[in-house]
Amino acid sequence: MAKKSDIKAPASSMRRGGAGKIFVWIILVLLILGLAGFGANGIGGSISSVGSVGKTEIAVTDYQRALQQELSFETRRRGQAVTMQQARLEGLDRRVLERLAGGAALEEEARIVGLSVGNDEVAAQLRGVPAFQGTDGQFNRENYEFALRQNGTRASEFEDQLRVTAARDLLQQAVTGGLTVPETYAQTVYGFLQERRSFRWALVNDTMLEGEAPEPTEAELASFHEARPELFRTPELRKLTYAWLTPDMLLDTIEVDEDELQRLYDERAEQYIRPARRLIERLGFADMEAAAQAKAQIEASETSFDALIEERGLTLQDVDQGEVSRDDLDADVADAVFALTEPGISEPVQTSLGPVLYRINAVLQATEVTFQDARDDLLAEFTSDRARRVIEDEIIAVDDLLVGGATLEELADETPMDVGNLDFTAETADGIARYQEFREEAARLTVGDFPEVRELSDGGIFAVRLEEIVPPALPPLADIRDAVTEAWQTDQRAQRLADLGAELAAQIENGTRMASLDLAARAERDMSRTDFIEDAPLGMMAEVFDLDAPQAVAFVQSPDGVSAVVQLLDISPPDLSTDQARAVTAQLNGVASEGLAADVFEVFGRAVQARHGLSLDQTAVNAVLTQFGGGGQHGGS
Repeated sequence: MAKKSDIKAPASSMRRGGAGKIFVWIILVLLILGLAGFGANGIGGSISSVGSVGKTEIAVTDYQRALQQELSFETRRRGQAVTMQQARLEGLDRRVLERLAGGAALEEEARIVGLSVGNDEVAAQLRGVPAFQGTDGQFNRENYEFALRQNGTRASEFEDQLRVTAARDLLQQAVTGGLTVPETYAQTVYGFLQERRSFRWALVNDTMLEGEAPEPTEAELASFHEARPELFRTPELRKLTYAWLTPDMLLDTIEVDEDELQRLYDERAEQYIRPARRLIERLGFADMEAAAQAKAQIEASETSFDALIEERGLTLQDVDQGEVSRDDLDADVADAVFALTEPGISEPVQTSLGPVLYRINAVLQATEVTFQDARDDLLAEFTSDRARRVIEDEIIAVDDLLVGGATLEELADETPMDVGNLDFTAETADGIARYQEFREEAARLTVGDFPEVRELSDGGIFAVRLEEIVPPALPPLADIRDAVTEAWQTDQRAQRLADLGAELAAQIENGTRMASLDLAARAERDMSRTDFIEDAPLGMMAEVFDLDAPQAVAFVQSPDGVSAVVQLLDISPPDLSTDQARAVTAQLNGVASEGLAADVFEVFGRAVQARHGLSLDQTAVNAVLTQFGGGGQHGGS
């Protein structure tokens, strides 16, 4: 049964550009990549949507497609496969649903206010997609229908989506059009960043203090201990009992199957045994004579391959063929491409698409990693994977034991899990506390909570029980006398340095030269706020730019113990009349105006969604997640 949800659209779902052509590409990529493995009619044809905003539905296929995109993106970003189970633990499925809900809210608003675009605009967008064009660069109906047919999408559905998106862009333009920041905004920012200052400075350190540091009296220590409790108070302590099991704990128990390792190696033969390859680009010509003439002009340095690409109105992406082996090419093409043993331009070659010149950008030699060389890596993967499977099989058994009343200590007798105790604070980071999942659970628990099985990022599991919370406390002075004494001495030293610095600053401001005060002065010219000065105290540049007039003096005392006295010599404001200043301020105004428009549209989008309301069909959501192997309702959805 559908139910109201508190999902709100994130900022990213509201910040949409108005370029129709860009969205055409996005839709096409989604169609090509997202529907793989799923029927185009939803889940078994019985459920068509996972929810709605007003009368605008969120289609099952859109949710499937968006989930697949999110998993693919995260897999590429992390360099390792991301499962739906992991995605749900991290709330990625919820993020996808939020994004779709935000889009649906805007579509619903456009529908209600009657925003739409005509057939001419849809046709113009279709004509602008290179994938739908023929060899003459014009829109080709057969190419268009073939691309959609390959992905189970009807032309009417695709064109309706374009129409909806264009209407949504009109809505965004109506809300944010004309929103700009004042010109003085960019001028102020530019002036702040480009202002230059000249100054002199000198270090002030402990060696300049007169006399020995005093020893604290008992009364001084007691007073300091009482006045600065934040320096000595112990953090909140959580006494925990936990049971855990990780793949590493099971590695020694995994039986290694050599045949299985060999099978893994054989399955990945393409990774380990790679033929010679070339990185190539392809540029076609009208006839062989034109191709030969272009080759001769390149060799005579009368033109270049890049210039020829640009003359055609193409980009490097348009001609890129990627990494190829001989088997990827026709025989004649392979002979021409692989005749070169170093980067260069091939001889003209006749192909099924006409005469072509190939540019070879890199020559990659054949490589082979033998089974013996790969065995250690395969073994590590095999044992880790098998250990994770063992743990997956244990989850239900452990959960049943806990539900049946078993204690964490009893888990050690009934399962392979280890049991331990931990005095946990916010700073604890060893052992099981190195896992963020454990740290979050440990911080969340209250005394009396029932231990539950939780998963760790490496495929392990744990359950934890909070025994007691020891609140923060100020230890008696007698127990931490050495620490209090050290802190008091550090504080006194800092205060003595501050007094000395204030005295030196006053003398310099009254006209005394630094050299007369036995200070090793250094001069800095035309420095910006972001310039780095070696050996200077932290925050000195900020202090320099806070001084209001030349000859002003300040004493800088940083937390790392480095101190300095600094005197401002000159202020050089930027020239706002230069071409560079005008260009930069114009760019700053543009970026700031875009940000303002995006923020306004985000607020508008949230208000729209709140007005129309979001209804989710949790049964449909769970059915989609189950298709991905994500199980039932849990995590973020």
